Amino acid sequence: MKNPAAPDFALPAGLLETALSQAYNAIVLTDADLGAGGCKILYCNPAFCRMTGYTAAELMGQTPRILQGPLTDPAVLQRLRACLASGQPFEGRAINYRKDGSSYHVEWITSPIFNDLGQITHYISIQQDITQLLQAQKMQALMGLALDAAPSSVFITDAQQRVMYANRAFAALSGYAQADILGKKPGQLLHSGVHDADFYQSLQSSLERGQTFKAAFTNRRKDGSLYHCEQSVAALHDAAGQTTHYVSVATDVGHFVAREQALQNLACRDPLTSLLNRRAGEEALQRCHAAAQVSGQAYAVIMADIDRFKRVNDLHGHAAGDRIIAAVAQQLSQSVRSTDAVVRWGGEEFLIALPGLGLPAALELAERIRLAVADCHDAEVGRVTLSLGVAAGPAGGTEIDTVKRADQALYAAKQQGRNRVVADCAAPDGRPGNISGPASPT
Repeated sequence: MKNPAAPDFALPAGLLETALSQAYNAIVLTDADLGAGGCKILYCNPAFCRMTGYTAAELMGQTPRILQGPLTDPAVLQRLRACLASGQPFEGRAINYRKDGSSYHVEWITSPIFNDLGQITHYISIQQDITQLLQAQKMQALMGLALDAAPSSVFITDAQQRVMYANRAFAALSGYAQADILGKKPGQLLHSGVHDADFYQSLQSSLERGQTFKAAFTNRRKDGSLYHCEQSVAALHDAAGQTTHYVSVATDVGHFVAREQALQNLACRDPLTSLLNRRAGEEALQRCHAAAQVSGQAYAVIMADIDRFKRVNDLHGHAAGDRIIAAVAQQLSQSVRSTDAVVRWGGEEFLIALPGLGLPAALELAERIRLAVADCHDAEVGRVTLSLGVAAGPAGGTEIDTVKRADQALYAAKQQGRNRVVADCAAPDGRPGNISGPASPT
């Protein structure tokens, strides 16, 4: 019975043949004879001829087996025949061969055509040469393997800066596996707090101008630790010039940074005590004095010297002397604030620069240091003591003047019997005053 809802029209004469001949995909029509010879080709469109290299006249009456060759998978053909025999459509891929003997990859769908009695009369196959597609997929997979094996950290984001891909080197460097970062914005995960707003503004401006941004980045790993890398970020564009993706490539330079820091330490640190050396101490003192001049706040300087150190070297040797110097340096470092500068000024003499600290507080600190060192006991040398001189930075003058006055106070402490703290304050006789220490010389 005719469907009353179906439109009543007929295709114009020749339209179907024209459509088949102009179709992009290759189309071939065969009979339904599945005997030993196989189905015979009754029709093929120009696209099928272009794909196979045969003319229509050469293909008529032939079976599709003419296209098979050494690399054609027998399992695919067996599955094809089973589907056709059961009247089921078939979909698959195989390697076929052109007239000139070259191979190509084909993907096709073959469907049975039934008559009014439900009998299969023909088979129609729609085919497509997917050689280039497979080559592109293979190249894409190869590129993925190459990126994953690359020593540099690589991640790719979409235009909204959400991560679409990250390689193994990125995971090793950042601690984030690909599953951790996919769909997320790397700036939020890797943000270390080291770079200011101008840095990120420069990054964004470069990308908006279509320029690659290159800089030394300090990023934060998943475990919270920081890492250093030379990183470039570039925008990728489509044919219309629209930004579609961003790609970041980073090289770990942590070992260079560590080496640079080690060289800086060698340049500014005393190798025995790890305190600032004299040159770095002078620079720290200059900064301390300059900051005091700007802020109007006081600062103080403590000069400390190990008592009778020459006797230690003479009686016990230089190894013992070095051990005592290192022990005193450690005690000084433990006694001060992180903002204070502790300097091995020379030999057994130390300087401490105390920004923002007035003379009374500096004297209290010096006394705590004196007592702490006096409580220490070396198994070979015995008791070790310090003499200390303290001076406050004046509103005028230079840091050199302050150091000289602290040194004068230290000399006075030595003269008054050692193991004591003397301040740079005028006593009635014009000499620095004795602040603390034992009643009799030690």
